[in-house]
Amino acid sequence: MSLNETPLAGRVHIGLFGRRNAGKSSLINALTGQEVAIVSPVAGTTTDPVSKTMELLPLGPVVFVDTPGLDDDTALGQKRMEKTLQQLEKIDIALMVVDATAGKGALETDLEARLRGQGVPCLTVLNKTDLLAEAPATGADTLPVSAATGVNIDALKERIAALRPEQAPKWIVGDLLAPGDVVVLVTPIDSAAPKGRLILPQQQTIRDILDADAQAIVTKETGLEQALKHLAAPPKMVITDSQVFGLVAKTLPKDIPLTSFSILFARYKGILAHAVHSLGALDALRDGDRVLISEGCTHHRQCEDIGTVKMPRWIAEHTGKAIDFAFSAGNAFPQDLAGNALVVHCGGCMLPDRAMQARMAAAKRQQVPMTNYGILIAHMNGILQRSLAPFPEYAQGTVG
Repeated sequence: MSLNETPLAGRVHIGLFGRRNAGKSSLINALTGQEVAIVSPVAGTTTDPVSKTMELLPLGPVVFVDTPGLDDDTALGQKRMEKTLQQLEKIDIALMVVDATAGKGALETDLEARLRGQGVPCLTVLNKTDLLAEAPATGADTLPVSAATGVNIDALKERIAALRPEQAPKWIVGDLLAPGDVVVLVTPIDSAAPKGRLILPQQQTIRDILDADAQAIVTKETGLEQALKHLAAPPKMVITDSQVFGLVAKTLPKDIPLTSFSILFARYKGILAHAVHSLGALDALRDGDRVLISEGCTHHRQCEDIGTVKMPRWIAEHTGKAIDFAFSAGNAFPQDLAGNALVVHCGGCMLPDRAMQARMAAAKRQQVPMTNYGILIAHMNGILQRSLAPFPEYAQGTVG
C-alpha cells in the first residue's frame, strides 16, 4: 500500500449482494466509471468475494465488495455462500442488487433482514430497468437504476452517501494530546519489519499525532535513551511496538506515560475494555489448554514472527504450561471458538472496526476470553497498569 493511500480498514465498505446475473459487477463499473469488474452474461462469473478500492464522490474512499450470486445451490456454491456471509461483518453499507425483470424473492428478503439485524443499512437496487416498459417507483429503501444506460447512477451515489451513519471524529491518540506536545514512537527494525517502510499502525499513529498539531519523534529501541536526552523537556508520551515493551519500560523514567501501538488500536477499535477484562484467563491456563492466536492480515511469516513464534514462546514461558496453540490469519477467523481457553488477537489495523468488533462479539457470545497482543505482553512484563495509565477509564480495577 502506498503511503498516500487511505488504509483499507479506514474506508467505507460497500457490499453488493444478489442473485447471479443481477448485474452486481456491471453496477460497480457504472458507479466508478471504470471497467474494474469482469462482466459476462455467463451466470456465476464472480466466484469469490472481490474487494475493489475506489474513490466514490460524495462519500470519499470506499471499498466495493463484489460477491458471488446468492442462488448458486451447488455444493461449490454453498462454499461460496459461506465466504459471502463472512463479508457481512465487514460491511458498512449493503446494496441488494435485484434484476428488475425478475423481481425480489425470499432469498433477498431473508438476507436484507439479516443485514438490518446486524445494524447494516441496506438499499435495494432494482437493476436492468432499461429492459422494462416502465421503471418501478422509487421508494425509501428502493431505487430503480440501469447500469447499462446510466439511469439513476448519480442518484444511487447520493443514496449510498446518505446511508453512511454520521460518526464522531475518531482518534488513535490525538485526543490525549495538546498542540505542541511531543510524542516519542519506538519502532524496532528487525527481520519482520517491511522493507523500506513503516508498518500501518505506525504510519497511522504518526498522521494522528500531526492532525492533533503535536510532534512525533521516531526512534528504534536502541536509540530511545539518546532521543530522550535530546529533548529539552520530557515527552508527553512514549508509544512502543509491543515486542520491545519490556526493554522500553526499563529505559523510560516511570514518570513518562508509556503505552503501545497495539493497545492504542484496541482502544481505537472499541475492544479495549473487554480485552483487559479477559486477561485473567492467561494466568488460569492449564496443561493442554488451547490458545488461538489470530491476526487480521496475511503477511509473509519471518523466522521470528510475533504471532506464530514469539507469542507462543512468551505465553509458554509466562505460564509454565504445555499449551496447545492454534492460529488464524486474514478472513479465516473461526466462527466456532469452542475449545479455546483464550483468544489472543493482533491490533487489527487491517480490519474494519465492524469486523474487529464482530470478532470480539463472537468471543463474548461463546464465553471465550479474548485479548490483544499489546495488552497481553504488557501484563506478562508486569507493566499493564502503567501502559493503561493514559486511559484511566480502562485502568481501574485491572490486573497487572
